[in-house]
Amino acid sequence: MKRRLHKKYLILILAYSGLLLLIPYVLDYRDKSAQHGKQGLPQQQPRCPDLENTVALLWDAGYKLNGSSDGAEYAVNRSQSRIHIYLHATWRTGSSFLGELFNQHPDVFYLYEPMWHIWQALYPGDAGSLQGAVRDMMNALYRCDFSVLKLYAGSQNITTSFIFGWKMNKVICSEPLCEAHKRHEIGLVKEDQCAKCQKRDIRDLERECKKYKVVVIKGVRVLDLSTLVPLMKDPAINLQIIQLFRDPRAVHNSRLKSKQALVKESIQVLRSKKQNDKYKRLLVPSNRVNRAESYVSSAMELICDNWLSDMMLVVNSPPWVKRNYLRIRYEDLVLHPMEELQRLFRFSNLSSSPALERFALNMTHGHGYSSDKPFLISSRDAKEAIYAWRERLNVEQINQVEAYCSEVMRHLGYEKNSVDKTT
Repeated sequence: MKRRLHKKYLILILAYSGLLLLIPYVLDYRDKSAQHGKQGLPQQQPRCPDLENTVALLWDAGYKLNGSSDGAEYAVNRSQSRIHIYLHATWRTGSSFLGELFNQHPDVFYLYEPMWHIWQALYPGDAGSLQGAVRDMMNALYRCDFSVLKLYAGSQNITTSFIFGWKMNKVICSEPLCEAHKRHEIGLVKEDQCAKCQKRDIRDLERECKKYKVVVIKGVRVLDLSTLVPLMKDPAINLQIIQLFRDPRAVHNSRLKSKQALVKESIQVLRSKKQNDKYKRLLVPSNRVNRAESYVSSAMELICDNWLSDMMLVVNSPPWVKRNYLRIRYEDLVLHPMEELQRLFRFSNLSSSPALERFALNMTHGHGYSSDKPFLISSRDAKEAIYAWRERLNVEQINQVEAYCSEVMRHLGYEKNSVDKTT
């Protein structure tokens, strides 16, 4: 009798255990069936299936951090006494020109590529592991604390003749720090004149920084926008982002042209790739090309992936983030400089002037595009700068960029090449 009861209990226990194991599979199947049934057609598999959920959690955490767990919008004070802006770009997108428009404005304290010092000091560290240091440096710089630069200067003494693109920096080269230039005069700073300026201690520059209502940092060493989320949520910084994009084919062409200058940065970007990532390596050139070209070409894959991640981050962000974010295309900036300049300055709570508009117009209506100094800021022919890739990339290179960056191009409104040219 006992033996029969034990057998019955054993069967019941096994059946119950089996039912518990089946429940998750049944529920999962029911959810998937319901989703497909709503559309009548199978859903397209997103490229990053978990990114949307991760981003949603990220912004939700921001709401709770700021005491808005009920879903109310985060209060953004656009009329605060100081405005902090980051020009978020990557190499060879025209970011130097964009930054120069702010450098020219008399109400802007402009910092050119300050995070360069981190990458140089910690080379060959991978770019991903440097993102925390990049954000910490920005946090200090926006507070006009430049002592953070000493961490990456080694034995070199930090003065005004070492940082922030000093030979063309309007603040460093103007009164009261130097008499080489007048702060309210619009026009490129003459490097030879600024080079004669007396070296000043960074504490003098900090005092100047605190006088300005708008602080702008231009950089290419933030890999993805999520790195800056803590600064956007910090009410003391209230960071505003202007992100610059450019046709990936033009970026690739310009990177190849400047490959020797971009080798170290490209290696650091490539080192940030996780071991389990399965990149298609569409842009790896043949074995006939030199190693510098191989590094620079391969890094283009990660640039497009980072661009796509940034776009998804903004799409899934709350309204206050969208108000503090501005997307701009290089092509629009150089073809319609005055209109885009107005848009940039409205976003930055800055006023424009006829002199600034003339400067933007003259910088985009110069002669030619080629330059022996690829990072030189100069007046250029905008149309030639935009379409130079059509003549300099072969069909295979164009097809490779379009294949890997197709999703990014679609979001940004860049059409694929329809002209089949011979190599």
